[in-house]
Amino acid sequence: MSPLAFDDSGSGPPVVLVHGFPATRGLWKEVAPRLVARGFRAVVPDLMGYGASPDAPDVGMEQQARRLLELLDQLAIDRAALVAHDVGTAAAQILTVWAPARVRRLVLMDGVYETEWAMGAVESIRGWDPEQAARLQPVLARKLRTIRDLLAAYAGEAGGKRLIHAARCLDPKQTEGMTARLRATGVPVRLAWGAQDDFLPAEAVGRPLAQALDVDLAVLDGGHFLPLDNPDGVSRLLLDWLAAPAEGR
Repeated sequence: MSPLAFDDSGSGPPVVLVHGFPATRGLWKEVAPRLVARGFRAVVPDLMGYGASPDAPDVGMEQQARRLLELLDQLAIDRAALVAHDVGTAAAQILTVWAPARVRRLVLMDGVYETEWAMGAVESIRGWDPEQAARLQPVLARKLRTIRDLLAAYAGEAGGKRLIHAARCLDPKQTEGMTARLRATGVPVRLAWGAQDDFLPAEAVGRPLAQALDVDLAVLDGGHFLPLDNPDGVSRLLLDWLAAPAEGR
């Protein structure tokens, strides 16, 4: 049984919403209800070592993919649409390549491309002195105002150490060569990006990923944390695509 903390609402076709670093499942708090209102089932987990989910020695994205598969098994979900953000897209790509029959459709949002994970943005966290862990969350809350409320989950010494550990478990090699393997699965893919994403810019990361996968890139108004910056636009994109006919990429 998956130990992940998660929300599960609605009763229609399942959609699993995956956050990235250093967020929590609260990233989708404005999007999930819109999906449910339109007849979808929204399953929204905290990744292992994040939010309300328990810690583990390895909270890298390969392990997250395993945990997400366990969650699908736990909930008796044979196939789901998978929507992922930031480095959560690494877990989603890995899961899709490992078990393409479990993924009806895949949406990658402001995410990773091969070994481009915006590691420069997390280098200071990876190198943060654990003895000063309690100082980390207030610093991040000032820098990342869009997710300031979500970062409350990492307050204090214990919370800071969780973020340091999570950052140190990030390994871009886990998606090296992944794009061709993902394309070979035949799973329909959609890309969505924030026009003002400063961490994984649309033109530098999203566009090459779209070209490698031979799919369109939808660029929406908003920054990196697009589900919070533009929940209306994200919800419309998801609802239009998830309800569209299955054929074609």
